[in-house]
Amino acid sequence: MEQNRLDFDAVILAGGRSSRLGGVPKQDLVFHHDTLLERALAAAAGASRTVVVGPGAGHSLPGVLFCREQPQFAGPAAAISAGLDALARDGRGAEFTLVLACDMPLVRDAVPVLVAAMVSADADGAMARAEDGRLQPLAGLYRTAALKTSAAQLSSRGALINGSVRSLLASLEVQPVTVPAGSTADVDTWDDAAALGIAAGNQDKGQDRRNRS
Repeated sequence: MEQNRLDFDAVILAGGRSSRLGGVPKQDLVFHHDTLLERALAAAAGASRTVVVGPGAGHSLPGVLFCREQPQFAGPAAAISAGLDALARDGRGAEFTLVLACDMPLVRDAVPVLVAAMVSADADGAMARAEDGRLQPLAGLYRTAALKTSAAQLSSRGALINGSVRSLLASLEVQPVTVPAGSTADVDTWDDAAALGIAAGNQDKGQDRRNRS
């Protein structure tokens, strides 16, 4: 099913501390000659507009917005909210929002499945479910209005800052959708990176490429 049958924007989260990688930015790691950020952007290619929530210095990507949650490193709920706000400031908002963490190099295979699930669904969203049953809320397609309402409710209780993505989705009716094997494999540690064939030194290539652009 073609992704453009559903109108959606995309929020890509790329601003974490990467503490288990020694502070090396995940978005700069290189997988099959592309940085993880580039692969996340490719996965979101069907979006009407895309915002990356994370450092924007050194990035010049046509048609891509950059913003940061405030304060920085305030967690995924705050980051998603910041992304939604940036998209709203930029103009018309789509009915749906694709939320992707930038550390899943194969997530492109999951996106069409999520889109297909929401074309005729009445739910508030579709969340990726790996072959082992593990849910991945940072690979999901959600109704924008529902996300905004939940973010506003968390903020009113002082729970948005340092809030988890699960707290953001707690009030939503979200259906799990089984996605292709390996598509939600993520990079939290160097062992994870090695399992995907990402070498510890590869992030230098991503930095060099941005410096040449």
